[in-house]
Amino acid sequence: MKSIQVSEDIVSLSDFKNHASKMLRQTQISRRPIIITQNGKPAGVLISPAEFDHLSEQNRFINAVKSGLDDIELGRILTDEELDRALDETAMD
Repeated sequence: MKSIQVSEDIVSLSDFKNHASKMLRQTQISRRPIIITQNGKPAGVLISPAEFDHLSEQNRFINAVKSGLDDIELGRILTDEELDRALDETAMD
C-alpha cells in the first residue's frame, strides 16, 4: 500500500458523501487509502478491492507462519521419515 498524502487522502465525511464516486476512482488509480474523518477524528479508511485482497492474503500468510512457529515451539513437528510415512499412508487411502 502506498503512503497517504495528507493534503489529498484525508477527507471529511461530508466531502466523501459529496464526492464518493471520484474518491472511489482515486483509490483504484493511486492505490493509496483515503482516511474519512467525522467530527475531526478518523472514522474510516477506504481502500481499493485489490488492496484489500493484498492485505488479506498478507494477513493469511503471516498467520500461517505464526502457526508454524507455534507448532515448532510446542514440539508438534515430524521428522522427514515420519512425514514420508504419513504421506504414503494418505496416498494409499
